[in-house]
Amino acid sequence: MNPSVSSRRHFLQTVSASALASLAPMSTFAQVPSARKWTLNLVGGAIGVNVGQKEIIALAQKYGFESVEARPGELATMEPAAIQELAASVSEAGLQWGSAGLPVDFRKDRNTFKQQLRKLPKMAKALQTAGVDRVSTWIMPTHAERTYLENFELHSNRLRRVAEILKDHGQRLGMEYVGTQTLLVRDRYPFLHTLAETQELMDSIGTGNVGIVLDSWHWWTSEDTLEQIQQLKGEDVILVDANDAPRGVAREDQLDGNRQLPASTGVIPIKGFLQALTTIGYDGPVRAEPFNRTLNDLENDAACQATIDALKKAVGLLGHEQ
Repeated sequence: MNPSVSSRRHFLQTVSASALASLAPMSTFAQVPSARKWTLNLVGGAIGVNVGQKEIIALAQKYGFESVEARPGELATMEPAAIQELAASVSEAGLQWGSAGLPVDFRKDRNTFKQQLRKLPKMAKALQTAGVDRVSTWIMPTHAERTYLENFELHSNRLRRVAEILKDHGQRLGMEYVGTQTLLVRDRYPFLHTLAETQELMDSIGTGNVGIVLDSWHWWTSEDTLEQIQQLKGEDVILVDANDAPRGVAREDQLDGNRQLPASTGVIPIKGFLQALTTIGYDGPVRAEPFNRTLNDLENDAACQATIDALKKAVGLLGHEQ
């Protein structure tokens, strides 16, 4: 697992844990409309499947995913010929690359950031050799010491340096805002937690290769709207997370680590969310990221099966309306 995914999961696990609503097999989904350009993506760390790059590719093929995560740390240890051979195996499996997690922790002290930034060109080169052009990270919605403006300046400056390196290697950087209301009081100073604020950070970075990681959970908990998604261009969105929320909990009381697989409870209007993304021509990966303890405790095969079933059920809600 790359450092950004690992640190995020540790953070979420300190907030809460949950049970999965249901892992019963979903019904067969409707014929996928031809207008859909986005892919059903497998990211192992998001569902408790902790295996290597080759293994996650094999699982993606076995369970009918359409794209698969790339592991920059693992790819960077390989020779170019081996990376190209691996990329060929992705294509031969009928898959596309999804995205890679950003292997730089820009949130910590200056020395940590500098040390990890120095390693980024090698990892970005490995991703480029493999044909991976999307890299993603997430933004903490609070800070114990930095005011909003101080934190905004730090994010803008550090992520600009990251984005410049990625741009040199043909990659785009996606930033995910965290809209969970209960997290906004976790530390003294709230930080950006909406789509509009994240767009302001994109503009401040100004490298032209930075976009949004749009998560249905954070979109819903932050009270963002379908109209805001429809105002985006497809290329503005780098990666999409599809999640649902438990029933019987008010939006403002939802806990970040207590999510459900997409279309499992119907609390989050996933049909409209995915329809809006289709309308704007989004053509990237859509992954499930429930951070759900019961799902994580399943064997790898069962977790992959439950995840693809949920994603296909969400796609099935779109029917033939496009």
